[in-house]
This record gives sequence, C-alpha cells and structure tokens, in this order.
Amino acid sequence: MSHLLSDYDYTLPEELIAQRPLPRREDSRMMVLHRKTQQIEHRQFKDLGTFLRDGDLLVLNNARVFAARRFSDDGAIEFLFLEKVGQGHWRCLVKPGRKMRVGASCQVNGSEARVAEVLPDGSRVIAVETDIALEDGGTVPLPPYMRRPADEQDRDRYQTVFADVPGAVAAPTAGLHFTAEMLATLPHTFVTLHVGAGTFQPVKADSIAQHQMHAERYAISAQAADEINSALRIVAVGTTSVRVLESARRSDGKLIAQDGSTDIFIYPPARIEHADVLLTNFHLPRSTLLMLVSAFAGREFVLHAYEEAIRERYRFYSYGDCMLIL
Repeated sequence: MSHLLSDYDYTLPEELIAQRPLPRREDSRMMVLHRKTQQIEHRQFKDLGTFLRDGDLLVLNNARVFAARRFSDDGAIEFLFLEKVGQGHWRCLVKPGRKMRVGASCQVNGSEARVAEVLPDGSRVIAVETDIALEDGGTVPLPPYMRRPADEQDRDRYQTVFADVPGAVAAPTAGLHFTAEMLATLPHTFVTLHVGAGTFQPVKADSIAQHQMHAERYAISAQAADEINSALRIVAVGTTSVRVLESARRSDGKLIAQDGSTDIFIYPPARIEHADVLLTNFHLPRSTLLMLVSAFAGREFVLHAYEEAIRERYRFYSYGDCMLIL
C-alpha cells in the first residue's frame, strides 16, 4: 500500500465546486458504493432510508459552527477565532501574520486585541481587552474554496439542523443533507467533534505517514455510548463521526462516555473498526479526509468513484452531493 501523497490526487473542474447549497437540503444526489461487488449506483439522498435495515444506528456529529471569522475595525487584519484558552485569551489564525507579531495590537469592535504569543503552528494567542461575543459581529468561516464572503444564508445552511454544541469552525458537512423531518424517521444518536481549522490544512509531506493532524475536542455521552454499543450496524455520518468512534474505541470494541482530544489520522492500510457504513461528501484531492475514506473503501475504488462523479457532474465539497459507502 503506497503512502505517496500523489496517490491521493485527482483533477476537479472548478465549476463542480458547489458555491451555494441547493434550495432544499434533501435534494442532494447520493452516489452509492458497494464495497463487496465494487458496483456504483446513482441515487438521491432522500433514498437513504431504503439502504438501512433493522438494528442500524446513524451516528451524527452535533457540533455547531460558531461565527469565528471577524476583522479589525479598520478591516486590515482578519481573525479566525479557534478556541478560548483562558479568560480574555483566544487562539486565533491571523492574516496577514507579518503585521501581528508579539506585542502588536489592533482594535476589534472598539476594544484592543493584542498578540500575547505566537505558537509553533503559526497561530496566535490573542489577548482581548473586552471578551469577544462571536455571534455578535462575527461571520461563519466558510472554507477557502468558496471564494466569497459568508452571508445570511450561510448562517443557516452552513449548519446542520441538529447542530447543538458550539465550538466548531467548520461544519460536519455530511450532516448538511438531513432535514429535521427526515431525521425523525431514522434511528440515530449524536457524538460531538469540534472541527478545527486543521481540517483545511494541506498535507505537505510526500509520504503521508509523516503528516501530523491537529488535535480536536470530542465528547460521547453515556446515552450515545449505550446506543452505539447496542446497535447491530453503525452508519457513521461523516468523517468526523468516524474519527470520534475510532478514537474512543476500547480494546474490547466498546465505547464509554468520555470527553477527550484526538489527533487520529486514518489512512490506508488502517482498518476502520467501529463504522460499518459511511455517509460522506466528496473531499479535496490530497486531503486527510479523502485518505480516511480510502481506508474505509479502498483507494482505487474511491478514486474510480470520484472519476465517475466528475463524469456525472456531481457537486463537490461542503455544499455538494454525497456518497453512501456500504
């Protein structure tokens, strides 16, 4: 099994990158991959229930995206607030970094924001004079491949209908297709993984085994652990749910209620033990998400499916269509 980064590449026509969501969430297309037979079907997301059986349990990530992007009052500095690290202190990504070295400051919403520390990964610890109320004045941090500013529509649509626990800077996009009405008809439970900016970090090492993931916080409730342990078949909704399940799995295969942090990196030939079916969107070339899906379904089969998706004009990435891997 190759660990070459170039083995996870493909060419995507730019017009297939979905810049806006469909008018209705449930109208997405769904490519169905059958691992045993290596066959592919073209269906609609609303057909998902026809592929489920008694004893199945959908595991969804209920993290809520917070309005983490905002600008200095003069518009010169862009901040992406990643996490609160103390009273009045936030870890942030800052652009342009050259203007924000240790001790540099600017005004945000009329209050001083000063660089207290530059961390090894290039992020900054920002000390704010008046603590930031992100939902008041911040915007949703859309992924960089959406070459437009976020607007009011994104406040609703770049959020799952079951989003509940604030703290993510990127949406668990496989969950964006569900409506509340559809979810009410399907057996499901929730875990939480706060997707961080690291999800957009490119893999730079030629050998993917040398890549280091950023840690992300996760949580599993006692109720969710019991439901997952009792299920006959786990349908993981999104790569984030897979990462929680694989991070929390004990040697006996069971889960227990826990809060933790994970930097798990799943790539071939690793085996995914705690998910039997995967619902996921189409991911960027050379991304850790594409590598996780390849570990689940096989790199060759996945890349073949991506070629088919491009021929069939599927919509890609966060606001795009999805695939169900059986």
